[in-house]
Amino acid sequence: MAVTQQLARVSVEYLEACRTRAEESSDGDHQWDPPAADSLDLDWAPSMLARVCEIAGVDDSRLAGLRRATDGGAVLDVGFLADPHIGPFGPAPAALAPFEVERVSDLVTGIDFQAALAALPSDDHAAGALIAAEDGFRGLRTYLTVHFDALREFYAEASKRGLAVVLWWD
Repeated sequence: MAVTQQLARVSVEYLEACRTRAEESSDGDHQWDPPAADSLDLDWAPSMLARVCEIAGVDDSRLAGLRRATDGGAVLDVGFLADPHIGPFGPAPAALAPFEVERVSDLVTGIDFQAALAALPSDDHAAGALIAAEDGFRGLRTYLTVHFDALREFYAEASKRGLAVVLWWD
């Protein structure tokens, strides 16, 4: 089974309820179960999306926003979600508070991803080698566009609804 990045949009109140359940449970079970409609599987795309933007010379603040969108933040403590319950692979779960989500959404929305993709070599093999994609990756630009658009829309909706975003690898 492949390890992929997962994101969930949740209210701060939901996170606090999960924290309380974890503290009250003998085994730390927080009963984490965000709605499927508020979840996003970014697959292996995060590092490739950032690499495309680096190569294209995307503005440093927007690139930092993209990285923050996939790395999380430190304002909300979600350590209670950690292994063995979710995210036993990779770094511990992280989260962005609603005010951070709004900022990240604005920065990511400001990235012209099609222009960034245009900075890559036209050959998928050569482009893939530059961004550390698996050798022989077919449909690379489509894959990257689908995942970038999904990330942008996910954050825009979270920002609009005043939600936090929790990230983990699973």
